[in-house]
Amino acid sequence: MSSEQPQSPTAQGLDPLALAYTASLDVDRRLYNYDIQQSITHARMLAKQGIISQEDAQAIVAGLEEVRSEIEADAFPWRQELEDVHMNIEARLREKIGEAAGRVHTARSRNDQVVTGLRLYVKDAINDAVTALKDLRLVLLHLAEANQSTIMPGYTHLQRAQPLLLAHHLLAYFEMFSRDAERFLDCYKRADVLPLGSAALAGAAYPLDREFVARELGFARVSENSMDAVADRDFVVEYEATAAICMMHVSRLAEEIVLWASSEFGFVQLDLAFATGSSIMPQKRNPDVAELARGKAGRVFGNLISILTTLKGLPLAYNRDLQEDKAGLFDTVDTLLSTLHVFGAMLPTLRFDAPRLRQAAEGGYALATDLADYLARKGLPFRDAHAAVIALVAYAQEQNKEFSELTLEEYQRFSPLFEDDVLGLDIEGALAARDVPGGTAPRRVAEALRKARERLEAER
Repeated sequence: MSSEQPQSPTAQGLDPLALAYTASLDVDRRLYNYDIQQSITHARMLAKQGIISQEDAQAIVAGLEEVRSEIEADAFPWRQELEDVHMNIEARLREKIGEAAGRVHTARSRNDQVVTGLRLYVKDAINDAVTALKDLRLVLLHLAEANQSTIMPGYTHLQRAQPLLLAHHLLAYFEMFSRDAERFLDCYKRADVLPLGSAALAGAAYPLDREFVARELGFARVSENSMDAVADRDFVVEYEATAAICMMHVSRLAEEIVLWASSEFGFVQLDLAFATGSSIMPQKRNPDVAELARGKAGRVFGNLISILTTLKGLPLAYNRDLQEDKAGLFDTVDTLLSTLHVFGAMLPTLRFDAPRLRQAAEGGYALATDLADYLARKGLPFRDAHAAVIALVAYAQEQNKEFSELTLEEYQRFSPLFEDDVLGLDIEGALAARDVPGGTAPRRVAEALRKARERLEAER
């Protein structure tokens, strides 16, 4: 066995400060399995095409499997001076099998090698996100089903607007996260392209079977342009953009949990497993998980802006700036998945105060729109009905009365179209009136819950 070590051409003769500055090992070592996976396939293809011998290919494959076992056993001798995960693996392979290790790099460059590993990683990250989103949507569906008859106030401008069912509110987030899953699946199509074979930028000067490599590595197709293949990172941008939209949705839900858990709202109680106490105030139950998710959304947004800024000024093809594509991506993947998982665990522990939710829904003159609709159905133009109810609300506020406390005579001060049946207008009637597809009527919400479950069951 040879004791020679391959040295990265870019690392030869570098000042120690420059070497430390340009090394990426601490970031990209998590790609080890993808690097080994593609090197094994590449070696087999080279032997199949007669570019290297079968004996060398077998030695390379066996050596790389040993290297993988060492890394997984935390027994691998990582060397910072070798810059990155790729050179570390190749150096260790040479220690194990000698000069045959150098043949694994035939017909490829680190340019196409790096981006191939990154595409494999992003594909797995997308699958993980889709799975986590399905789990979270199932949790939301269970929570909505458990609160199918719970009435709450709906809000616009954070002001009480109209009554609705809590299940309807929760299903709004089910829809948001469903679109997020669709975006990730769409993103997968563009990540699912094999760059290997593009070499440094012009393509490899060997009779490669790129379709064989694509099939073995699970790519749907090979890249069409070698320059684009090594310089492209828009699949990273697309993943991070989709993750940013998803984290925005999580942050909106987090904000509502923070509000609902406050004493001012008192709609929900947090489980102690997902809340913390104050260091000096014993009565506090702080919604730290929700607050952190709200804060971490900003981190994910920042990672998206970072990769966009990195890419916007790069001429073709490869530039070392592209080394900066991984740290933000890895942070986004970790942040998104951990957030989806913790929300999936936290949401089932929420305890909603149904009486308080109903009381809030009945207050604040929430049936004002229904009164305007009442007058409109009696023939009054809606704009005039709206104006009449504005005056009615102002009167009720002056008298410190809710609608249910007004007499028919008081109603008729504002429109002679009010009749005895207005006194029977209640919150259940207001809900039942919203009997349109997508509305909050109990019948429609029950239908939406059924369809949501069918959609989840239909997803692979």
